[in-house]
Amino acid sequence: MEQFKYVVRDLKGATKEGLIEAATTRAAASILHDRGYVVVSIEANKAGISSFSFFGGVKIGDIANFTRQLATMITSGLPLTDSLVILQKQTEKEKFREVIKEIAEDIQGGSTFADSLSKHSGVFSIAYINIVRAGESSGTLDQVLLNLANTLEKDREFQSKVKGAFVYPIIIMVAMTMVAVIILIFVVPKLTELYTDLDISLPLPTVILIFVSDFMIRFWWLVIILGVVGFSALRRYRKTPQGSLVIDKLLLKVPIFGKLNRDSSLTELTRTLGALVGAGVPILEALKISGNVASNAIHRQAISRATTLVEKGAQLSKAISQDQTFPPLMPQMIAVGEETGKMDEVLNKVSTYYELEVEHQVKNLTTALEPIIMIVLGIMVAGLVISIILPIYNITSAF
Repeated sequence: MEQFKYVVRDLKGATKEGLIEAATTRAAASILHDRGYVVVSIEANKAGISSFSFFGGVKIGDIANFTRQLATMITSGLPLTDSLVILQKQTEKEKFREVIKEIAEDIQGGSTFADSLSKHSGVFSIAYINIVRAGESSGTLDQVLLNLANTLEKDREFQSKVKGAFVYPIIIMVAMTMVAVIILIFVVPKLTELYTDLDISLPLPTVILIFVSDFMIRFWWLVIILGVVGFSALRRYRKTPQGSLVIDKLLLKVPIFGKLNRDSSLTELTRTLGALVGAGVPILEALKISGNVASNAIHRQAISRATTLVEKGAQLSKAISQDQTFPPLMPQMIAVGEETGKMDEVLNKVSTYYELEVEHQVKNLTTALEPIIMIVLGIMVAGLVISIILPIYNITSAF
């Protein structure tokens, strides 16, 4: 999800500015349009507060703790503004403390809690704001906040498990790359001088190794530039609607990782949709909001198609079943929720199922990656050893 800075006009012609969180510029504009605004301008917010910043930014854990503490205070009978003032003093992060202060001041000035939160959509997600708005409307803000805190804590734990699965392979890959670069830049040139002095015929593996080493020494700057430019171009392309669809479609086809990506996206989608429906948000609005939460663009597009069918009067289970993007389990479980009137509970069970699937895949992936990494590392070492030792072996065998 990206943050976007927008300028809009409301129905009275008044100009408003703010931040909004969405997958793409088009998605952000669509959300603002659904709120009844006319978009004047919208652009990526490069200076926004990142949810995953390690330098004082507001993380999902901070939001979860804030939400649970606020729910506890409200349940105890403490007024909302007083609760916010207390939380402001307790919050250690300066940025978050300032945000809470501004929210408290807005509420004291007559604004609703949800409207105050919407001014800080770079910190609080669209789903969070709409769930709070539904809680205020129904008079169940304390219970809604408790449910929201549980959802956020589950999201934090889920994200931590998925990210943690990739820490070990990334460290190994970085270490392998560094060792290879050190050998190519410092070790191979010394051996090249030795082979040149001996004036011997070099085998093909050694010739290739020397060529790669020379290229790295002479054009290391070009390798860095090409890497940075390529990575930046790929990121920019993925931020476009077409690029995100192409790349995410390819990700779904990658063995092992594809299913992990799919189930992770469906976990986020169904959990958010369940939280919104449980809070009393209308199904159409809940679909539009949760559609932007899915990490995979293919699922976001599929939810958009399903939303269009629901707007025309179709049941959500029927709309989902017509799209092959979703596994058969989803429409079947949603149909049960529609029949029993317990859509939120069913969606939460579906999200739990996919979360367990992801955990199982993460364990299998971690177990499978260890021997794969060892094999790759062994092949690399064997290739380097053969390329370096083979000329020496040819010299000794000639005597």
